[in-house]
Amino acid sequence: MDFSDRYVALGDSFTEGVGDPDPTRPNGVRGWADRVAEQLGRNNEAFGYANLAIRGRKLRQIMAEQVEAAVALQPTLVTLYAGANDIFRPKVDIDSLMEDYDAGLAALRATGAAVLLFTGFDARSSKVFGTMRGRTAIYNELLRELADKHGASLVDYWRFGEYHDWRMWDRDRMHMSTAGHINMANRVLDVLERERLAPAEHGIAQDGRATAVRAGRVAALRDNAQWVREHAVPWVVRRVKGTSSGDGLSPRYPELTRL
Repeated sequence: MDFSDRYVALGDSFTEGVGDPDPTRPNGVRGWADRVAEQLGRNNEAFGYANLAIRGRKLRQIMAEQVEAAVALQPTLVTLYAGANDIFRPKVDIDSLMEDYDAGLAALRATGAAVLLFTGFDARSSKVFGTMRGRTAIYNELLRELADKHGASLVDYWRFGEYHDWRMWDRDRMHMSTAGHINMANRVLDVLERERLAPAEHGIAQDGRATAVRAGRVAALRDNAQWVREHAVPWVVRRVKGTSSGDGLSPRYPELTRL
């Protein structure tokens, strides 16, 4: 893929880096986009990276808050992940949402930047989020049409079977773990036709297809109860109150920087 010096990452918690903690970085996370930027910036002193993603943002918020800011940075490469926080709402008009996505994508492509989009994940392994598979499949098909229309590249998360290994996920079961972010960085680098990251030791086989460790029944029940208390209930409460985990947060890297 032909691009050069200015990479801007847009989206929600997926792109912000939630699940890959690093207290030395803004908002206390690192994530796949930082790792991609570090790899792309090797041996390129002119390289700059901005990450405008904020956890909890819905698709229309991303288009309204981040696209114009990204265009102002004159990017040569943009990654965009949006829509998951809409799909998991009780009601959603996916066709209407994708009209806004279409307009935002047109603005990004008008800069001449290469754009990478992500399909949604096939959550069939999750009893909770697996109920949204149908919505995600519809979203993905519409997204593929937009990618074709605008000449954008696609990172096909839906087909990444390695993410059915629970070690690819953080304890909240909603965000990728550090291992998941490393794997996603490599998947993005594959699409960009750039060298992968050096192998990391995070307990996952290099091809990402290690067999998940099965907990005993009692341990699994205890773990599930803890997950409900610490993660599921707060997630539901935020949606009832209309609040977001990203309220009060600012973009991690609002201006082009070199990591």
